[in-house]
Amino acid sequence: MPAVMWFRRDLRLLDNPALVAATEAGGGSVLGVFVLDPALLAPSGAARLAVLYRTLRALDSQLGGRLMVRQGKPATVLGELCREVAADSVHCAADFGPYGAARDEAVAQALPAPLVRTGSAYAVPPGQIVNASGANFQVYSAFYRAWLARGWPEPAPPAGTSWLPVEDLRRDDIPADPPLRPQLRLPEVGEAAAAQAWRAFRDGQLERYREDRNRPDRSGTSRMSVHLKWGATHPRTLLADLSQRHEVYRKELAWREFYADVLHHRPDSARRHYRTELEGMPHPTGELARQRLDAWSAGRTGYPIVDAGMRQLLAEGWMHNRVRMIVASFLVKDLHLEWQAGARHFMAHLVDADLASNVHGWQWVAGTGTDPAPFFRIFNPSLQGQKFDPDGDYVRRYVPELAGLPAGLIHEPWRSPDGLPPGYPQRIVDHSAERAVALADYESVRAARP
Repeated sequence: MPAVMWFRRDLRLLDNPALVAATEAGGGSVLGVFVLDPALLAPSGAARLAVLYRTLRALDSQLGGRLMVRQGKPATVLGELCREVAADSVHCAADFGPYGAARDEAVAQALPAPLVRTGSAYAVPPGQIVNASGANFQVYSAFYRAWLARGWPEPAPPAGTSWLPVEDLRRDDIPADPPLRPQLRLPEVGEAAAAQAWRAFRDGQLERYREDRNRPDRSGTSRMSVHLKWGATHPRTLLADLSQRHEVYRKELAWREFYADVLHHRPDSARRHYRTELEGMPHPTGELARQRLDAWSAGRTGYPIVDAGMRQLLAEGWMHNRVRMIVASFLVKDLHLEWQAGARHFMAHLVDADLASNVHGWQWVAGTGTDPAPFFRIFNPSLQGQKFDPDGDYVRRYVPELAGLPAGLIHEPWRSPDGLPPGYPQRIVDHSAERAVALADYESVRAARP
C-alpha cells in the first residue's frame, strides 16, 4: 500500500529523512502532499507567500507534476487522501512550533492511518539538548557547546521514491503570487536554487565570513535563511560542508537551533516577554505611537542606517542581520515602542520570517529574552553606520536622496553645511535625548520591582 508524504517545511527531495521513511513504508510508492492550511496562510505576508508558492512550483516540477495540493484543514485533507489512495501511513518531519505541534497532535488523533514523524527542520530537534539537571539551556554559549558535543547525523541518502499519479484525484492549483510591491525583488527559490546559492557562498564568501558578516555594504552573508525557511535545504546539509575554520558560520546556524529550542519550551514567548522584569516599561500610545511606527516602517526616521534597512526590507523582503539589530534597537530604545510591534512588521515582510528566530531576536535586543543584551546597551545609529558601512555604500543603495553626500556626512546628514538633501526627512527623535529617556525608564522599572 502507498504511503503519504506530508510536506511542510521540508520542500526538497534530498537529505529528507521523512521522505526516506515514507518511501520505505510505501514500498517505494508515495503520494506527495502539501496542504494549503488557512491557519498558516492568513497571517503570512505577501512576499513570504510568494516564496512559498514558487518553492511549491519548483517541488511540483521535481515530482513530474505529481505534487498533490489541497486547501483545507490538515486533519480533514489528509484523512480524505488516505482513504482515496488506501494509504496505510502518513509521514512528515516533526514540527516544534506552538501551532505546528498542536496541529500535528490533532491530525494524529483524527487520521485513519498512523502519523509517523521522522526528523525535523533542525540539525538537532528542539528538546534534545539539556543541561546536567535535565532543563533546557537559557544561555546561548552553553547551549552551543552542548549542541556541538552532541552532534547530528550525516545527510540522509536519496529516497528513490516512485510518486503516485494524481490525475484522477481532486487537486487544487498552487496559488498565483499575491499582489506584490512593484519594486520587490525576490530571490530564486526551490531545491536547485538553494543548492546553487549554497555552492556559490561556500566556494566564495564563506572564507571571509568572519570578517564580512557584519558589513551590510558587502555581499558577505549566505542569504540561506530564505531556503531554510521552507526547507529547500536543511542545516544538516550546510553543516556537512563546514570545517573547523568555519566556526563563526556554524555558530550562526546554532542560533537558529537555540531559539527553536527556547520557543519549544516556552511557546508563550512568541508574544510575551520571556523575562518579565521589564513588563512595566512605559510606551507611547495613540497617535504618537502610530506616527513613530509608520516612520520606522517606511524608512523615514531621519537616521540613514535605520532608513536603509527598513527600505531594504520593503525592496527585497530581507534585511542584513547587523541592520536588523540596529533597527530593532532604534524602535525599542529610541522610539520606546514595544518589541512586539517590530516583530509583527518583520513577520509581515521578511521572506525568511521564522517565528522562533524573529521573536527571540527581538527579545534579545529588547532585553526581555534568554541570554539578552542588557537593556542599557543602546545602539547609536550614527556610530553603527560609520562602523559597519564606513563608506556609505549601503545607505546610498537604499536611500538615494543621500547618494551625493560624502562618507563623512552620509550617516549624519543633518551636519551637512548645505542642509538636508531634498526629500530626506528630519530626524523624528534625538538619539541622545531618547537614550537618556530609555535609561531613566529602565532604572525606574528596576527600582519599582520588589
